[in-house]
Amino acid sequence: MTCETGILVPVIDISSYVGAEADDMSLKAKAARQQAAREVDEACRSVGFMQIQGHGISEQTVQALNDAMDAFFCQDLDVKKRSMSPYNRGYTAPNSENLSLSLGVEAAYGANDFFEAFNIGADKHSYPPLELPSEVYQPNIWPSLEGDRVNPELVIFRPNLELWFSAMAKLARTLTKVFEDALKLPEGTLTKLGDHSMDVLRCIHYTLEPNTAVHFKDQMGMGEHTDYGMLTVLCADRVPGLQVLAKDGTWHDVMPEEGALLVNLGDVMGRLTNDHWLSTLHRVKPPIINGRIERRRSAAFFHDGNMDAVIQPLPSLVSEGEKPLYPPVTVWEHVTNKLSGSRTLQINQQGSDREAARVRASIRS
Repeated sequence: MTCETGILVPVIDISSYVGAEADDMSLKAKAARQQAAREVDEACRSVGFMQIQGHGISEQTVQALNDAMDAFFCQDLDVKKRSMSPYNRGYTAPNSENLSLSLGVEAAYGANDFFEAFNIGADKHSYPPLELPSEVYQPNIWPSLEGDRVNPELVIFRPNLELWFSAMAKLARTLTKVFEDALKLPEGTLTKLGDHSMDVLRCIHYTLEPNTAVHFKDQMGMGEHTDYGMLTVLCADRVPGLQVLAKDGTWHDVMPEEGALLVNLGDVMGRLTNDHWLSTLHRVKPPIINGRIERRRSAAFFHDGNMDAVIQPLPSLVSEGEKPLYPPVTVWEHVTNKLSGSRTLQINQQGSDREAARVRASIRS
C-alpha cells in the first residue's frame, strides 16, 4: 500500500455549539449549528475523522498541557516507572504494548509500539452521588515529587493534566450533542450513554533514546487500531506520523491545522450507527524527519461511554432492509476485551470479525 498525502480530514467550525452561542436561538445561530452538524455527518460517514476549530480551548490551556507532558516525560526512566500500574492508569513504558492486537488479528509488525504514555481517568468519585465500582473507575496514580533525580518542574504535572481533563470532558459532551443533531436523534439519545462515562486521558510521547537501532519496516510508534469508545479528542504536535485508512485502502498522513483539535469516532459510535459512521483504522508511523525520528507529543481524551451502557445499533439508524451488524455488548465488556489485546500482547479473542476483516484487507506500506 502506498501512503498518500492530501486533505482527507475536514476542518469544521463548532463555535456555534460552544459557550453562549449554544443558547442563541436566532435564525443565524440555528443555521450555523445546522451547517456544523451537516459537516460533521459528512465527515463521520466518509472518514470518521475531523479537525475542529471554534472549540473554546485557549492557547494557554494547550501550553499548560504541553508543559506538563514535558515535565514528566523528561524524567529518568526509573523515575517514570515508579508510576506504573497494572490498570489503565499511570505510566506505560516504551515497547510494552501492541495496539494492532486489540483488533483480534496477529500483530501486524515484528516489534511492539515504541511510544510511552501516562494515563489518568474518571474515578469512582467523579460522578456524585452515583456509587461506581473502583475496579472500573480506577483511582489515579500520580508521580511522587520526592526522590533522586526528580525534576522540581514536575510540580505542575497534576494540576495541568487535571485542567486539560476537565476541559476535554466538557468538550466531549458538547461534541456528543453535535452528533445527536448530525444524526437527527432526539436530544439525550447519545448524551445519556455518557453521563458517567469511563473517560480516560492518555498523554503519549513518541521518541527513542539517542543511537537506538530502529528497523523502520517493522517498528511502529503506535500500531494500526480503532479507538474503543464513543469519541476521541486529540491534541497533537504538528509533526508527521499520524495516518488514517481511507475507504479505498490507502493510508493518508494527517497534520493538524494550527489551533485545531482532531476528533475521531470510536467503535461504540460505529456500532450505534450500524457502521454508517466510521470507527476508522489509524496508526502512528515513526515520525522521521531528515533521516531521524523526531520527538512527537499527543494527548488523546477518550470519551468511552458509561460502563453499563448496552451498545447495539439504534433502530432509527438501521436502514430499511439492513440487519444490525453487531450484537449487544456493554461498554465495559467491549473496552476490556480491546485492552486485553494491546496490554497483554495477546490476540483479542472477542474481536469483531468485521473489524478484523478491515485490517486483513488493508495492504500495509
